[in-house]
Amino acid sequence: MDCKATVNIGRYARGGKTRGDHRADDHDMGCHEKYVPFGLVDEDSGQLHLTFGSSYKTSDFIVDNLEAWWDSLSAQEQAQTQRIQLKVDNGPESSGVRTQFLSRMVQFANRIGKAIQLLYFPPYHSKYNPIERCWGILEQHWNGALLVNAKTMLEWAKTMIWKGIKPIVRLCRKRYEKGLSLTKHDMRKVEACLERNPALPKWDILVKPVPGMFFS
Repeated sequence: MDCKATVNIGRYARGGKTRGDHRADDHDMGCHEKYVPFGLVDEDSGQLHLTFGSSYKTSDFIVDNLEAWWDSLSAQEQAQTQRIQLKVDNGPESSGVRTQFLSRMVQFANRIGKAIQLLYFPPYHSKYNPIERCWGILEQHWNGALLVNAKTMLEWAKTMIWKGIKPIVRLCRKRYEKGLSLTKHDMRKVEACLERNPALPKWDILVKPVPGMFFS
């Protein structure tokens, strides 16, 4: 899973090419509508999930989308899942030391009753994350298209193909608050639910469900 660069809505040139006389602005004179793309790809099925958020890229935005993905699975798929393994870039909103992200992940694990393994790519190695290939295909797919409104952006995303499958695309207009963090007291409770690999404590983290764990 990962978030990609913000998509500016308008008649902006993005370096692509298209047929016809489609004139675009070569300077951003103050974009008023922007969307943060979040992507999650199931490496087993090839199914890609894309969410375009109108607010900020935050820990809560990321975990809310993880929960939406889980809720979209069938009861059988959920029951057959023993553990969720997530390959993650070590970005500031989802790193192995981000207190709000780890707190939300513990709450998520408790809610679904499944362990979640977070595997982080080291700095400058995000290109090896499978989701980056999906972003590349999306950029090639909408290429020089003018993303003049949210509907155009969503329709282009819906028609891309990854592993022979069209993605599941949704729009999120929930507002998110930046800069949330836990106190040291609450973080100690979160850490009690984490099993960090002694050799890679920031890069390999197992989030264990602990029913009844409470966070203020």
